[in-house]
Amino acid sequence: MPHDHPHDHAHAHLSPSGHPYRKDDDTPLSYWQAMEIAVRELLVEKGVTTPAEIAAQIEAMDRRSPADGAAVVARAWVDEGFRARLLADASAASRELGFDIGTLRLIAVENTDTCHNVVTCTLCSCYPRNLLGLPPDWYKSRAYRSRVVREPRAVLREFGVELPEGVTVRVHDSTADMRYIVVPRRPEGTEGLTEEQLAALVTRDSMIGTGLALPPPV
Repeated sequence: MPHDHPHDHAHAHLSPSGHPYRKDDDTPLSYWQAMEIAVRELLVEKGVTTPAEIAAQIEAMDRRSPADGAAVVARAWVDEGFRARLLADASAASRELGFDIGTLRLIAVENTDTCHNVVTCTLCSCYPRNLLGLPPDWYKSRAYRSRVVREPRAVLREFGVELPEGVTVRVHDSTADMRYIVVPRRPEGTEGLTEEQLAALVTRDSMIGTGLALPPPV
């Protein structure tokens, strides 16, 4: 029977797993890819975990986004008691709102009219994924990681953040077991906004320190 619509035969084949197969994706595994597969299969074989548990954890990680961190910041803006607890122990305070921080130590640093904080990881790309989701590509780049500690004002300027000379810039270096989240300054003119409306003003970059919270809608 003749067909009246085209087919893309280059994408018509499926791999044994049922996923689309592309020849250009069929490349040798890297050392770390092979290591991940070996460790995962060993854990399943030893009964430490199951494929279903691994899949569920991956799905949970994929659901994480900067919106989680924005909710934490918005609560700190409206609740002075929560703000104090967040600055004292960000991991515990985040758990109060139902966010799973895991075992890492989360530290919240607050921007003020005299101090601006910015976060990096000079070693690799340590990032509070449990609260902000996946890091942006530029955060992992060698250029950002090396330059922000040497010339933070210049880097911030490239992100559109121009700070007065009297403002101190503090750069925080994340580690494998210690991550940072910046509490940006609350924008002026937001006194009448709800907590949900405030959260919409908190951007991912503002919680890294390379951006500012958005102004309220006109």
